[in-house]
Amino acid sequence: MNHITLLIHCKDSPGIIASVTSFIHHFKGNIVYIDQHVDRQENVFFMRLEGEFDQNSFSYTSFKTDFQTIVATKFEMQWQIHPASVKPNMAVFVSKYDHCLYDILGRYQAGELSVNIPLIISNHNDLSHIAQNFEIPFYHIPVTKETKNKAEKKQLELLKSHDIDFIVLARYMQIVSELVINEYTDNIINIHHSFLPAFVGAKPYHAAFARGVKIIGATSHYVTEELDQGPIIEQDITRVTHSHTVKDFLAKGRDLEKIVLSRAIKLHANRKTMVYNNKTVVFS
Repeated sequence: MNHITLLIHCKDSPGIIASVTSFIHHFKGNIVYIDQHVDRQENVFFMRLEGEFDQNSFSYTSFKTDFQTIVATKFEMQWQIHPASVKPNMAVFVSKYDHCLYDILGRYQAGELSVNIPLIISNHNDLSHIAQNFEIPFYHIPVTKETKNKAEKKQLELLKSHDIDFIVLARYMQIVSELVINEYTDNIINIHHSFLPAFVGAKPYHAAFARGVKIIGATSHYVTEELDQGPIIEQDITRVTHSHTVKDFLAKGRDLEKIVLSRAIKLHANRKTMVYNNKTVVFS
Protein backbone atom coordinates (compact mmCIF):
# COMPACT_ATOMS: atom_id res chain seq x y z
CA MET A 1 0.00 0.00 0.00
CA ASN A 2 1.00 3.61 -0.61
CA HIS A 3 0.69 5.49 2.68
CA ILE A 4 0.51 9.29 2.56
CA THR A 5 0.10 12.09 5.09
CA LEU A 6 -1.84 15.19 4.09
CA LEU A 7 -1.49 18.49 5.98
CA ILE A 8 -3.94 21.31 5.28
CA HIS A 9 -4.75 24.76 6.59
CA CYS A 10 -7.10 27.40 5.20
CA LYS A 11 -9.88 29.73 6.27
CA ASP A 12 -12.63 27.77 7.93
CA SER A 13 -15.78 27.23 5.89
CA PRO A 14 -18.46 24.54 5.49
CA GLY A 15 -17.69 21.47 3.41
CA ILE A 16 -13.92 21.20 3.81
CA ILE A 17 -13.88 17.80 5.50
CA ALA A 18 -16.53 16.41 3.15
CA SER A 19 -14.60 17.60 0.09
CA VAL A 20 -11.29 16.13 1.27
CA THR A 21 -12.71 12.77 2.33
CA SER A 22 -14.76 12.50 -0.86
CA PHE A 23 -11.62 13.14 -2.89
CA ILE A 24 -9.77 10.39 -1.01
CA HIS A 25 -12.68 8.03 -1.71
CA HIS A 26 -12.63 9.05 -5.39
CA PHE A 27 -8.98 7.98 -5.53
CA LYS A 28 -9.98 4.67 -3.93
CA GLY A 29 -8.11 5.48 -0.77
CA ASN A 30 -8.74 4.35 2.80
CA ILE A 31 -8.48 6.98 5.54
CA VAL A 32 -6.63 5.47 8.51
CA TYR A 33 -6.26 8.68 10.55
CA ILE A 34 -7.96 12.04 10.49
CA ASP A 35 -7.89 14.96 12.90
CA GLN A 36 -8.81 18.60 12.58
CA HIS A 37 -8.76 21.80 14.57
CA VAL A 38 -10.38 25.19 14.10
CA ASP A 39 -8.75 28.30 15.52
CA ARG A 40 -11.92 30.24 16.31
CA GLN A 41 -10.10 33.48 16.96
CA GLU A 42 -8.34 33.45 13.58
CA ASN A 43 -11.06 31.44 11.77
CA VAL A 44 -8.46 29.02 10.42
CA PHE A 45 -9.02 25.33 9.78
CA PHE A 46 -6.25 22.74 10.24
CA MET A 47 -6.32 19.10 9.20
CA ARG A 48 -3.98 16.12 9.30
CA LEU A 49 -5.01 13.02 7.38
CA GLU A 50 -3.32 9.71 6.68
CA GLY A 51 -4.53 7.57 3.79
CA GLU A 52 -3.63 4.29 2.16
CA PHE A 53 -3.91 3.57 -1.57
CA ASP A 54 -3.41 0.50 -3.70
CA GLN A 55 0.16 0.47 -4.92
CA ASN A 56 -0.74 -0.70 -8.43
CA SER A 57 -3.36 1.94 -9.20
CA PHE A 58 -2.16 5.00 -7.22
CA SER A 59 -0.38 7.84 -9.02
CA TYR A 60 1.33 10.31 -6.69
CA THR A 61 1.62 12.92 -9.46
CA SER A 62 -2.04 12.63 -10.45
CA PHE A 63 -3.14 12.85 -6.83
CA LYS A 64 -1.24 16.13 -6.29
CA THR A 65 -2.44 17.68 -9.53
CA ASP A 66 -6.09 16.71 -9.07
CA PHE A 67 -6.18 17.62 -5.38
CA GLN A 68 -4.94 21.11 -6.18
CA THR A 69 -7.46 21.54 -8.99
CA ILE A 70 -10.51 19.95 -7.39
CA VAL A 71 -10.14 20.73 -3.68
CA ALA A 72 -7.28 23.06 -2.74
CA THR A 73 -8.08 25.85 -5.18
CA LYS A 74 -11.72 25.92 -4.12
CA PHE A 75 -10.86 26.51 -0.45
CA GLU A 76 -7.61 28.45 -1.06
CA MET A 77 -5.69 25.84 0.91
CA GLN A 78 -2.08 25.74 1.94
CA TRP A 79 -1.26 22.05 1.87
CA GLN A 80 1.50 19.45 1.86
CA ILE A 81 1.57 15.77 1.00
CA HIS A 82 4.21 13.40 2.34
CA PRO A 83 4.67 9.74 1.34
CA ALA A 84 5.45 7.55 4.36
CA SER A 85 8.04 5.67 2.32
CA VAL A 86 10.30 8.76 2.21
CA LYS A 87 12.12 9.54 5.45
CA PRO A 88 13.24 13.17 5.90
CA ASN A 89 16.97 13.90 6.02
CA MET A 90 17.95 15.45 9.35
CA ALA A 91 21.19 17.30 10.11
CA VAL A 92 22.40 17.56 13.70
CA PHE A 93 24.29 20.64 14.92
CA VAL A 94 26.27 20.33 18.17
CA SER A 95 28.95 22.14 20.15
CA LYS A 96 30.51 20.58 23.29
CA TYR A 97 27.55 19.21 25.28
CA ASP A 98 27.08 15.55 24.37
CA HIS A 99 23.93 14.38 26.20
CA CYS A 100 21.41 15.30 23.47
CA LEU A 101 23.66 13.98 20.71
CA TYR A 102 24.11 10.61 22.42
CA ASP A 103 20.36 10.37 22.99
CA ILE A 104 19.47 11.24 19.39
CA LEU A 105 21.99 8.81 17.90
CA GLY A 106 20.99 6.05 20.31
CA ARG A 107 17.34 6.41 19.34
CA TYR A 108 18.32 6.64 15.68
CA GLN A 109 20.34 3.44 15.86
CA ALA A 110 17.46 1.72 17.67
CA GLY A 111 15.06 2.70 14.88
CA GLU A 112 12.96 5.04 17.04
CA LEU A 113 13.36 8.06 14.74
CA SER A 114 11.84 7.97 11.28
CA VAL A 115 14.68 9.98 9.73
CA ASN A 116 17.99 9.68 7.95
CA ILE A 117 21.00 11.43 9.51
CA PRO A 118 23.54 12.04 6.74
CA LEU A 119 25.82 14.34 8.76
CA ILE A 120 26.68 16.10 12.01
CA ILE A 121 28.02 19.66 11.99
CA SER A 122 29.87 21.27 14.91
CA ASN A 123 31.72 24.47 15.69
CA HIS A 124 34.07 22.39 17.87
CA ASN A 125 35.86 19.11 17.30
CA ASP A 126 35.20 17.70 20.79
CA LEU A 127 32.38 15.31 19.82
CA SER A 128 33.82 13.92 16.60
CA HIS A 129 34.52 10.58 18.30
CA ILE A 130 30.79 10.12 18.95
CA ALA A 131 29.98 10.57 15.27
CA GLN A 132 32.76 8.14 14.42
CA ASN A 133 31.31 5.53 16.82
CA PHE A 134 27.94 5.80 15.10
CA GLU A 135 29.56 5.93 11.63
CA ILE A 136 28.04 9.29 10.70
CA PRO A 137 30.12 11.91 8.85
CA PHE A 138 31.23 14.75 11.14
CA TYR A 139 32.10 18.22 9.84
CA HIS A 140 34.02 20.67 12.01
CA ILE A 141 33.27 24.26 10.97
CA PRO A 142 34.69 26.78 13.47
CA VAL A 143 32.59 29.90 14.02
CA THR A 144 33.85 33.27 15.22
CA LYS A 145 32.33 36.71 15.02
CA GLU A 146 34.55 37.47 12.03
CA THR A 147 33.95 34.16 10.20
CA LYS A 148 30.28 33.53 11.01
CA ASN A 149 28.93 34.46 7.58
CA LYS A 150 31.53 32.38 5.77
CA ALA A 151 30.97 29.45 8.15
CA GLU A 152 27.21 29.50 7.63
CA LYS A 153 27.61 29.58 3.87
CA LYS A 154 29.79 26.47 4.19
CA GLN A 155 27.13 24.88 6.40
CA LEU A 156 24.46 25.60 3.78
CA GLU A 157 26.59 24.06 1.05
CA LEU A 158 26.88 20.86 3.09
CA LEU A 159 23.19 20.84 3.94
CA LYS A 160 22.16 21.23 0.30
CA SER A 161 24.66 18.63 -0.91
CA HIS A 162 23.09 16.12 1.50
CA ASP A 163 19.48 17.11 0.64
CA ILE A 164 18.75 18.04 4.25
CA ASP A 165 15.08 18.60 5.06
CA PHE A 166 15.43 19.87 8.62
CA ILE A 167 18.04 20.71 11.25
CA VAL A 168 18.22 19.84 14.93
CA LEU A 169 20.26 22.05 17.25
CA ALA A 170 21.34 19.51 19.88
CA ARG A 171 22.76 22.13 22.26
CA TYR A 172 24.49 24.02 19.46
CA MET A 173 25.88 27.04 21.28
CA GLN A 174 25.72 29.51 18.42
CA ILE A 175 22.98 31.89 17.32
CA VAL A 176 21.73 30.81 13.91
CA SER A 177 21.48 33.79 11.60
CA GLU A 178 18.87 34.88 9.07
CA LEU A 179 20.98 33.33 6.31
CA VAL A 180 20.27 29.78 7.51
CA ILE A 181 16.82 30.45 8.98
CA ASN A 182 15.47 31.73 5.67
CA GLU A 183 16.59 28.51 3.93
CA TYR A 184 15.01 26.30 6.60
CA THR A 185 12.00 28.26 7.85
CA ASP A 186 10.01 26.18 10.38
CA ASN A 187 12.55 23.42 9.86
CA ILE A 188 15.17 24.19 12.53
CA ILE A 189 14.43 22.63 15.93
CA ASN A 190 16.13 23.91 19.07
CA ILE A 191 16.16 22.65 22.65
CA HIS A 192 16.13 25.36 25.29
CA HIS A 193 17.23 24.65 28.83
CA SER A 194 14.26 26.24 30.55
CA PHE A 195 10.50 26.24 30.57
CA LEU A 196 10.10 29.24 28.28
CA PRO A 197 9.58 32.06 28.81
CA ALA A 198 11.58 32.13 32.06
CA PHE A 199 15.14 32.18 33.32
CA VAL A 200 16.75 32.95 29.99
CA GLY A 201 20.48 33.54 29.83
CA ALA A 202 23.70 31.66 30.32
CA LYS A 203 22.94 30.05 33.71
CA PRO A 204 19.20 29.33 33.92
CA TYR A 205 19.53 26.54 36.49
CA HIS A 206 21.59 28.75 38.79
CA ALA A 207 18.97 31.48 38.47
CA ALA A 208 16.18 28.99 39.13
CA PHE A 209 18.04 27.66 42.17
CA ALA A 210 18.49 31.17 43.53
CA ARG A 211 14.74 31.79 43.18
CA GLY A 212 13.86 28.58 45.03
CA VAL A 213 11.67 27.23 42.23
CA LYS A 214 9.62 24.08 42.66
CA ILE A 215 9.67 22.99 39.02
CA ILE A 216 12.23 23.20 36.24
CA GLY A 217 11.62 22.49 32.58
CA ALA A 218 12.82 22.29 29.01
CA THR A 219 11.34 23.65 25.78
CA SER A 220 11.80 22.59 22.19
CA HIS A 221 10.83 25.14 19.57
CA TYR A 222 11.33 26.16 15.97
CA VAL A 223 14.07 28.72 15.43
CA THR A 224 13.18 32.22 14.30
CA GLU A 225 15.20 35.43 14.01
CA GLU A 226 13.89 36.49 17.43
CA LEU A 227 16.06 34.52 19.85
CA ASP A 228 14.22 31.76 21.77
CA GLN A 229 10.83 33.14 20.73
CA GLY A 230 9.93 30.65 17.99
CA PRO A 231 6.82 28.43 17.85
CA ILE A 232 6.90 25.90 20.70
CA ILE A 233 6.71 22.22 19.76
CA GLU A 234 7.11 20.40 23.08
CA GLN A 235 7.70 21.17 26.75
CA ASP A 236 8.04 19.21 29.97
CA ILE A 237 8.81 19.79 33.63
CA THR A 238 10.14 17.97 36.68
CA ARG A 239 9.66 18.86 40.34
CA VAL A 240 12.50 20.00 42.57
CA THR A 241 12.72 20.91 46.24
CA HIS A 242 14.88 22.89 48.63
CA SER A 243 17.01 19.77 49.16
CA HIS A 244 18.25 19.69 45.56
CA THR A 245 21.57 21.29 44.63
CA VAL A 246 22.52 23.13 41.45
CA LYS A 247 24.20 19.88 40.36
CA ASP A 248 20.87 18.09 40.82
CA PHE A 249 19.15 20.80 38.77
CA LEU A 250 21.67 20.34 35.96
CA ALA A 251 21.25 16.55 35.93
CA LYS A 252 17.46 16.75 35.93
CA GLY A 253 17.62 19.45 33.26
CA ARG A 254 19.79 17.33 30.98
CA ASP A 255 17.33 14.46 31.26
CA LEU A 256 14.45 16.75 30.36
CA GLU A 257 16.33 18.23 27.41
CA LYS A 258 16.91 14.78 25.92
CA ILE A 259 13.29 13.72 26.34
CA VAL A 260 11.72 16.94 25.09
CA LEU A 261 14.03 17.20 22.08
CA SER A 262 13.42 13.60 21.04
CA ARG A 263 9.66 14.13 21.25
CA ALA A 264 9.91 17.25 19.11
CA ILE A 265 12.00 15.41 16.51
CA LYS A 266 9.45 12.59 16.33
CA LEU A 267 6.54 15.02 15.99
CA HIS A 268 8.26 16.92 13.19
CA ALA A 269 9.54 13.84 11.37
CA ASN A 270 6.11 12.20 11.53
CA ARG A 271 4.48 15.34 10.06
CA LYS A 272 2.43 16.09 13.18
CA THR A 273 3.22 19.78 13.55
CA MET A 274 1.84 22.79 11.71
CA VAL A 275 3.09 26.34 12.27
CA TYR A 276 0.77 29.32 12.09
CA ASN A 277 1.25 32.85 13.50
CA ASN A 278 4.26 31.82 15.63
CA LYS A 279 2.29 29.01 17.25
CA THR A 280 2.07 25.31 16.52
CA VAL A 281 -0.83 22.94 16.06
CA VAL A 282 0.47 19.58 17.25
CA PHE A 283 -1.60 16.54 16.32
CA SER A 284 -1.61 13.36 18.38
